[in-house]
Amino acid sequence: MPTILRSGPYRFFFYSSDGHEPPHVHVVRDGAVAKFWMSPVRLDHSQGLRAPELRRVRSIIRAQQPAMLKAWHEYFA
Repeated sequence: MPTILRSGPYRFFFYSSDGHEPPHVHVVRDGAVAKFWMSPVRLDHSQGLRAPELRRVRSIIRAQQPAMLKAWHEYFA
């Protein structure tokens, strides 16, 4: 499960078995998790992250979207 970014308390990653799905990223913080689709950036689901944190995470993903998509395509090529 490649980690593609660490930002503050958040770790952004994808699972090596995720290649059959559209590009997305998982985020974890202290046991709280979320999954965001990357094109366009939108929340799929979350558990344990409140709305303000989800907005912060979405903002991080939007800022890093080109690099995250590049990592996705390179990994699953």
